[in-house]
Amino acid sequence: MNRPIHRLRRSLMAPALPRLPRGLPGPLPLPLTTVTLLLLLLLPSLTLWRWPRPRAQGLEQLMAVSSLLQSFPASPERAVPALWRDRLGEAAGRRLWREQRRTWWQFWGPHTDGGAYLVVQENAAAGAQRPLPAQGLRVGNLLVVAPDPLSRRLLQDQLRPDQRAGRGLFSTCLPRLESGQGVFWNASGLGALVGPLAPLLEAYQEGCFSLSLEGSEVRWQGEASDRPASTGPAGRLRIPDLPPTSRPPLPADLLLELQGSSLEQLFRGLLTRQLIRDPLAARYGIDTKGLALLRRSPFRLRLQPQPSGAFQASLELQVAVGADRQGWRQLLQGLARALQAQGLEAGPATAASQAVAATWSRQDGVVLGGWRWIGEGGPAPQLLLFLGPVPGRWQAMTTRGASAPASGELWLRVRPRGLDQLGLLPEPLPELVRRADQLWMEAVPGTTATGADGLSWLKGRLQVSR
Repeated sequence: MNRPIHRLRRSLMAPALPRLPRGLPGPLPLPLTTVTLLLLLLLPSLTLWRWPRPRAQGLEQLMAVSSLLQSFPASPERAVPALWRDRLGEAAGRRLWREQRRTWWQFWGPHTDGGAYLVVQENAAAGAQRPLPAQGLRVGNLLVVAPDPLSRRLLQDQLRPDQRAGRGLFSTCLPRLESGQGVFWNASGLGALVGPLAPLLEAYQEGCFSLSLEGSEVRWQGEASDRPASTGPAGRLRIPDLPPTSRPPLPADLLLELQGSSLEQLFRGLLTRQLIRDPLAARYGIDTKGLALLRRSPFRLRLQPQPSGAFQASLELQVAVGADRQGWRQLLQGLARALQAQGLEAGPATAASQAVAATWSRQDGVVLGGWRWIGEGGPAPQLLLFLGPVPGRWQAMTTRGASAPASGELWLRVRPRGLDQLGLLPEPLPELVRRADQLWMEAVPGTTATGADGLSWLKGRLQVSR
């Protein structure tokens, strides 16, 4: 009686499998296939559960809640900064400043409308025993001193102790801010610095620089992204070879020069807004086709001082028309009709000269702007559009080779002091920038190792006369 039951039990515990001919692959048994699939699905999850991304340390937590964060190397031999005296008091500020041997930071909160927070590194043993300043709190191994009680409470509410370590731009910027002088910004911080120019810099809304002082120049190198670091591309960033900028300084008759491989780099933050596109179409006749021409055209933008006349400075935009000659002619015709409808007077009077150049004036004769074809009959025509008086000279710009930006690049040269003297610099810019004689900057498109885009590598220098 027990023998059949015993045989059944053995068959359930070790079911017999048919023999397969040697050398011939056979299908996996169903139970083994199921186990394999489960392992393939579960192993990544188990790995993430067993080895999750580490939690963000103190400085990275502060980056997540700051609009602008600056790092400074220890320099106890220098005078005590006002921020240290204000946040810590005269005596404590002077004592801690002399004792410091490591990097320290200052940052502004997400809304940029409060005072700066002071951040210093504490010795683990001494820091726990030392009483907190009036508006102080500890974030990891960092002592953070807020400008007032409300700012301290807001910071406490915004900090996330369970925040995971960042990837992509965050992971690249963190070492820069831990090991030397640098700056990190997000869209709010950039907007606070450059004001109404922020939409033109949408491709660089979040990023960081490393700063260095070489003679009379401040040099920087870093990266920026067109999206927040928390939603930006993950993966290790590819760092290109960026030699120091070697282009000559701007001459005295130019305040600013910006060159790029397409106007899309400059205007995409504006042209994606319905609030901008609708007036361009209704008031100036620039429709969707016209915007497409603007977006893909290589360009050079220049700002020139005007010592006399109705304008402090004149603006020139020169574009490489290429094969879009007919499209640009149609755009200019629509623009001319729109300007005439607004009461402006066209010149010159002859049809032949109007085909090459046009100016637009108020009824009192003051020229407000116009355009001129350069090499219109040649193989590579260019168009110069200007606001202000008629340019005294013009020449074709270089669009190829080492003297022109490559695809996706932007080249900037500025005379900040000259702009500041005319009141044309955004007020919040640092005093060092305002006093600079020359500024150079280049932006080069970058990617991560996984191919994600939206990143730019930045380099530049600031020259200050002593």
